[in-house]
Amino acid sequence: MNESTFTPGGGQPGIPVGSVAVRTFANNAAANQPMTTAHTMKMMDGLHVNATAGNESGRESTHFAAYDEVPEGHFYDPDAEYEPDPEYAATLAPDAARQRRERIGPTGRPLPYFPIPGPLTDHGPAKIIAMCNQKGGVGKTTSTINLGAALAEYGRRVLLVDFDPQGALSVGLGVNPMELDLTVYNLLMERGMSADEVLLKTAVPNMDLLPSNIDLSAAEVQLVSEVARESTLQRALKPLMNDYDYIVIDCQPSLGLLTVNALTAAHKVIVPLECEFFALRGVALLTETIEKVQERLNPELELDGILATMYDSRTVHSREVLARVVEAFDDHVYHTVIGRTVRFPETTVAGEPITTYASNSVGAAAYRQLAREVLARCHAE
Repeated sequence: MNESTFTPGGGQPGIPVGSVAVRTFANNAAANQPMTTAHTMKMMDGLHVNATAGNESGRESTHFAAYDEVPEGHFYDPDAEYEPDPEYAATLAPDAARQRRERIGPTGRPLPYFPIPGPLTDHGPAKIIAMCNQKGGVGKTTSTINLGAALAEYGRRVLLVDFDPQGALSVGLGVNPMELDLTVYNLLMERGMSADEVLLKTAVPNMDLLPSNIDLSAAEVQLVSEVARESTLQRALKPLMNDYDYIVIDCQPSLGLLTVNALTAAHKVIVPLECEFFALRGVALLTETIEKVQERLNPELELDGILATMYDSRTVHSREVLARVVEAFDDHVYHTVIGRTVRFPETTVAGEPITTYASNSVGAAAYRQLAREVLARCHAE
């Protein structure tokens, strides 16, 4: 598995060459076409060294250096042998050489090293994360699926909760919401309903799903007359806490009663934010709602981070929006930035996460880095 960072050339130190066949410049060369110096990328930048090297005769070689073959004082850069999709790579860094040299992330801050987490000997109790933004189309569902899949890839047991009546999360994992007999609606509204009756196993190991469909829209009306209506989801998830390490809730694009239920149940909130002006306007209202839930319903709730999505550094507008978000929220903004790529819509059609659909893509590496960053923040507490 390629554990490179999402930024081209922004590799992480101390990661040896894996067994997974990744796309390389050497592999992409024509069978009988000699490789040029540009194709082999033979260069040294600061403390980085590319994996391709020349032989003693001075001619170019396609040999990829093992980690222990790197000259002293340098570290192996796995991105040197990785060629991202050209269209997607162009969206990430207007100055990739500077990012490689100084490890500056798209947010303009130094990019920390997020270590690959070790295996767990036991599981639970779960941290509950609400993926929340009242604006639609900002990447909530995509981020829920792929963050969950990346956490599961690192050995964490993950439960995804589709808490949107549109059922987009269920569709994104290959489930047809209209064919479901039992959903999260039944778990909320029917006494005696067990979560095991509603749970679905996904194709991703260690990751389960509580699905949803249009029936959930009725819950918002029916909950109005319930006692402690804001804590209904919290009570439904309580029996599952010891079975999982992370529960990620995909909220609907509104600040209604369903979203308040998700915030009441959650320990942390992640706010996916499209790098676009109208998305930026709604953040103040969302943070105000989070503060009200903290004061009145859930004192443990924290804003874990704002996740910039659909970022395109080729546009001044995207860069300005990201800069304003970092200026306003500082350390609450994740270092990981999710760029635009055609791969994400393709994964929805395929009904699987990008980590399995396009495992070596930059989009998959971005969500793996996000998973490591989330784990690092939780471990730092």
